[in-house]
Amino acid sequence: MKILIIGGGNMGMTYAQSFLRSHITDKANMMILERSPEKASIVANTGIGTVCNHPGDCLSHADLIIFAVKPQDSVELFTSIRSFINSEQVFLSIMAGVKIKTICESLNVTKVIRAMPNLPAQVGLGMTAFTSSDEVSRLELVMVQNLINTTGKSIYVEKESSIDAATAISGSGPAYVYHFMNAMIQAAKGMGFNDSEAELLVSQTFKGAVDLYSKNNFSCQEWISKVASKGGTTEAAISSFVANEVEKDIISGAEAAHTRAIELGKVAVGSKTK
Repeated sequence: MKILIIGGGNMGMTYAQSFLRSHITDKANMMILERSPEKASIVANTGIGTVCNHPGDCLSHADLIIFAVKPQDSVELFTSIRSFINSEQVFLSIMAGVKIKTICESLNVTKVIRAMPNLPAQVGLGMTAFTSSDEVSRLELVMVQNLINTTGKSIYVEKESSIDAATAISGSGPAYVYHFMNAMIQAAKGMGFNDSEAELLVSQTFKGAVDLYSKNNFSCQEWISKVASKGGTTEAAISSFVANEVEKDIISGAEAAHTRAIELGKVAVGSKTK
């Protein structure tokens, strides 16, 4: 199976490296299409596979084509590749907000899988939600899921609208975690710890808490209850979070991300970026 990744950015390279590292494909069957000469040169120097600058050099040879570009660039992308593709190829898109219907109609194709990965895919701990058009066969879907799973874990969702929701939760989620971690680091420094001490205190706390959660069957609220004793320090912090409606703000932020994911889908069909 020949794989073409369009876009040599973070996620494009993460996919290429993960596929090769897992031996699910090899360099002879890996192609990267990158329009920026400077970036194409950088990708070529990694020796990760064949690097192309023009769609005509590689598109017709690919069995699976992965769109790893910004959603704002989708209209230009579709125009540039339309004449080089065929109806038997499978397309995997990780462009936020760009609907399967938009891809099918823009390219006159039917086999489209839409996925939303996240940044921890770079270290094999990613979370990806994906769905597909009806024309994608079960064998093709399993093939693509095996590729996706080289970067972490995945879930198949029946409704495409769930992809926009996953964008707001797992796609953007790491940034929410880093935002909270940064606030805790700043708090630690304010209490007298130096930079390295504060970062270690916070990063190890997050890692330990997530691992503990993953290896047991308790809910988040149950874990909070286990940490927070009556009249103790944890209860004081949680009470402050509740009083300041921190949970409500986090939910509002996720909802804002969800709204933006939907807006980006409109960009792909010609509306202006807001």
